[in-house]
Amino acid sequence: MSLDALLGEIRACRACAPEFPHEPRPVVRVSAATRILLCGQAPGRRVHESGLPFDDPSGDRLRGWMGVSRESFYGNPAIGVAAMAFCYPGTAPAGGGDYPPPPRCARMWRERLMAALPQVELVLLMGLPAQKWALGADHPGSMDAAVRDWRARLPGLMCVPHPSWRNTAWLKRNPWFDAEVAPYLRRRVADILAS
Repeated sequence: MSLDALLGEIRACRACAPEFPHEPRPVVRVSAATRILLCGQAPGRRVHESGLPFDDPSGDRLRGWMGVSRESFYGNPAIGVAAMAFCYPGTAPAGGGDYPPPPRCARMWRERLMAALPQVELVLLMGLPAQKWALGADHPGSMDAAVRDWRARLPGLMCVPHPSWRNTAWLKRNPWFDAEVAPYLRRRVADILAS
């Protein structure tokens, strides 16, 4: 199956509709030229509304870590975004965080999508849910441990915190991330985009 046909199937998917309080809107932004794939848990409310991933302060932080402009982030087909689940799962009333996405999305689509993206050289696993799903039994148990061991899966895979404001305290407690990981990531992204 071609990537375009697969993306058409993904965008038409309504498998989780009975579980959501809103109409599903799968958001995935990849092309055959994708070489850097950004993978979080699932789109948030703003992405659900706009259809544009990381069009918020978390996107600004992520682009800073990557060393790319907003124009490059959205305009360069080498940069793709495909969360572990493609639809916004809704926001939990107590505490305000988003519900975890139904695991069926990754089971239905992840393997097929990755097979259709053979040019991917770097996958960023952003946040604990994405890391746990992708690494399975090899996940060390916490986001902190996965990110601290960021060199272990190079050059093709990096675990980073999600760039959400919810991780601001973690980033303040762990200045080594901005001192070591972000500079490496900027160099790696620049090398991939330049080649």
